[in-house]
Parts: sequence; C-alpha cells; structure tokens
Amino acid sequence: MTSSAIKSYLPWLVATALFMEQLDATILNTAVPSIAASLQVAPLSLKAVVTSYILSLAVGIPVSGWIADRFGTRRVFAVAIGIFTCASVLCGLSQNLPMLVAARLLQGIGGAMMMPVGRLAIIRTFPKSELLKAMNFVIIPALIGPLLGPTVGGMIVHLTSWRVIFFVNVPVGLAALFLVRRYMPDYRAAEPRPLDVVGLVLFSSGTAILSWLLEVFGEHTLDSGTFAFLLVLSISLLAAYAWHASGREFPLLRLTLFRIRTFRISVIGGFLTRLGVGGLPFLLPLLYQLGLGLPAWQSGLLMMPTAIAAMGMKLVSPRLLARFGYRQVLIVNTVLIGLTIGMFALVGPGTPLSVIVLIALLQGFFNSLQFSSMNTLAFADVEHHDSSMASTISSSFQQLSMSFGLAAGSLVTGWYLGHGPQTDQVMVTSALHHAFLTLSVLTIVASATFWRLGRHDGESISKGVSVGQEPIAVDQ
Repeated sequence: MTSSAIKSYLPWLVATALFMEQLDATILNTAVPSIAASLQVAPLSLKAVVTSYILSLAVGIPVSGWIADRFGTRRVFAVAIGIFTCASVLCGLSQNLPMLVAARLLQGIGGAMMMPVGRLAIIRTFPKSELLKAMNFVIIPALIGPLLGPTVGGMIVHLTSWRVIFFVNVPVGLAALFLVRRYMPDYRAAEPRPLDVVGLVLFSSGTAILSWLLEVFGEHTLDSGTFAFLLVLSISLLAAYAWHASGREFPLLRLTLFRIRTFRISVIGGFLTRLGVGGLPFLLPLLYQLGLGLPAWQSGLLMMPTAIAAMGMKLVSPRLLARFGYRQVLIVNTVLIGLTIGMFALVGPGTPLSVIVLIALLQGFFNSLQFSSMNTLAFADVEHHDSSMASTISSSFQQLSMSFGLAAGSLVTGWYLGHGPQTDQVMVTSALHHAFLTLSVLTIVASATFWRLGRHDGESISKGVSVGQEPIAVDQ
C-alpha cells in the first residue's frame, strides 16, 4: 500500500474507530431503565456499568503509549478494536449485572488503546504541515459522539431492545479490522523503553479513583467523609507519581514534556476549557426537557445541529489558523464559546426553535474549532521520538478533563438549585440558566491561558513553517 493511500484512508479509519468508542460511551445512558427492567435490578445500581468503563479508560490510557512502542501501532490498534468489538457482543449477551459490568471493563480496555494509538498513527504519518487537515477528521467523533449517543440510544430502545445498542458495534468493528490491515501503518520504537510498573500503579490508581469520584459526584450513597478521604488519596497518589517520575530515566509519563510551551498551554488550556464545555451534553437535555417541556426524542434532535456544525468546521479551520494564527484564534474562539454557553441562559418556553438551532450551530462550530486547534498545537514543537509520550499524556488529561467538566456542570447546577425540589420546573430551569452563565464566565476566563502563546506558535502546522523532521519510515 502506497504512502498516499495510507494518508488518504488513515484519518477515516481512526475516525471510524473513535466514533464507535465515543458513541458507545454515551449511548448507554438512555437505555438505563430498559436494562434495569431486563436484568431485574434497581436503575441506580447500573451506575457501575458506566463507572466501570470510565475506570478502564483511566487505567488503560497511561500505558497505551508504551504498548504501542513495544508491539507496534498496527497490531495494538487491531487488538484494541477486536477487544472493543468482542466486549460489545458480551455486553449485549449479558444475563445479569456482574456480567455486564465485567464486559464494560473489558470494553474500556479496548477503548483506552484506540484513542491514543490512533492519534499516534496520525501524528507519525503526517508531517506537521499536514497535521491540521488530518486531525480535523479525527476530532469530529469526539465532538458528535456524545451528542448523538443519547438520541441514537433512545431510538434503538424505543424500536427494538437495549441489547441492539451494543450489537451495532459489530459491523463497524469488523469493517475497521479489515481496514486496519490495509491502511494502518506499523510504527514502533527502535528501542522500547522499560515499563515503569511503579509509575503505572501510582498514576493509574490515582486517576481511576479521581475519575470514579467525579463520575459519582453528588450521589447520596457516598458520604462526605469517604469522599474526602478518597479525594485526598487520589491526589496523594498523583503527587507521589510526580515525585517518582522526576527521578526516573524512563517514567510512564514524562512530565518534562510540559516544559515545551505550546504543549503545556495546549494541554492545560484544553483542560480548563472543558470545565465549561464538558457539562453541556448533560445540562442541555435537562434544559430542553424540563425547561421547554419537550419529549426526549425532540430533545435529542436539538443536539443534532451542534454535530452538523462540528463536521462543517473542518472546511474552515485551516484557513482561519493560517490567516490569524493559533494565538489569536484560540483567544477569540474561547471567548466565543463562553458567550454561546451564556446564550443558553436565554432559552425558555417562548424561545423560537430557530433561535435554539442557531445557538447550537454556533456552539458546535466554535467547539470543533477549539479542540481541533488545541489538539494539533500540542504537537507543534514535539519531536517525533516524543510523539508517543505526548499523545499518551494528552489523552490522559483529556479523559480527566471530561470527568471534571461533567462534575463542574452538575456541581454548579446543584448549588443554584439548593434544596429546591428537582420536580419544580421553574426552579430547575432557573438553576440551569444560572449554571450556563457561570460556565460562560469560567470559559471566558480560561481564554487567558492562551495569552502566553507567541504570535508565530504553531506555524509549523498552520503554514508549514519550520516543519522539522518528516515522519519516520513506515513498516508496510
């Protein structure tokens, strides 16, 4: 297979696999009542089905870079898709809750390798001058998956059975496995570094505990004392990892990469931006259903414009970044994201649907431009031999930021609601409006992170200036 063919099909292959993963991460939510009735368990007990997947991601992502360097991107990516697809079948065949939780744990292991390894293949295949175009295809699944998940899940449950939710991954997974053999390059380290076992235990356990706490945040089943203890424990484990990594030649995650200014600003700026954006897939359906009184299926349809705008963004972002540069685009675009979040505070029962659709379109466009810009800027000044490590670190922080964003949205809304009943439509709507305004201000403030970018930062990607090394040879 020629290099040009790989460049043509690889972004679509990675995007397909990531879409399957991102869709599956959220499609389950609308099926909880049906699954609970089928397995004869309480709906709240199914929280373990969601958290088990999150925990697998938190544990698996940090070690994915080492596995790819050791066994090669083609083999690891194929194994990841195979594990994810087989686990999906096991989820659909589960006869009780323990079986479903175990299958979701296995599914999370596959998902943990797909995201960073797929991104790594993109980074090493394309020179920096072509990276933005390739990443535009890959970033879309991460944006539209959480938006389409609840809608698709609701339609499947309404028309068929909750088990079909998991079976839809089978044809996609089989197609992806066929394409991997033809279009996935096989990158691996010439001299794989030794596995940092102690670092893996410290970092993975710390992020797993923290991710789980954020996932169950606000539940009455976890008392404040236990929550505080686990929070301190997770922070202590992560601090212990930072101390451990500073004294090792081959740490699990080499935190010295944060000395690279563009990488540091991209990762930290992305983390802060997601604090405001991450809660929207959870808060907007509440606004549409409780504030506007719409049924669930119509609420899901109102999430579609955001996904459509995200796909259309890829035609515009290269020109914007080439014309204005990363610094100006990220500063202005972060403010625009904050403003559109605040616009949702104006949405009420009398708001025309056309206005809601317009706000959703703007939100999707700005979000997509933001994450496409940040995800490519992170690798602007990273050398090729550090790309695996950079991809793993970036993916780990993205996973944490999504959990933090959801927790932030829930926390702010709950604070404004106070002790008011969640059945009171007026009080819940008012709390949501105030939450949108708060998250809007938080996002606008986060734009200050990008002020530290230089005028010419990222030009190796946006304009092909000072590109540096080209991708290393591919084992076909």
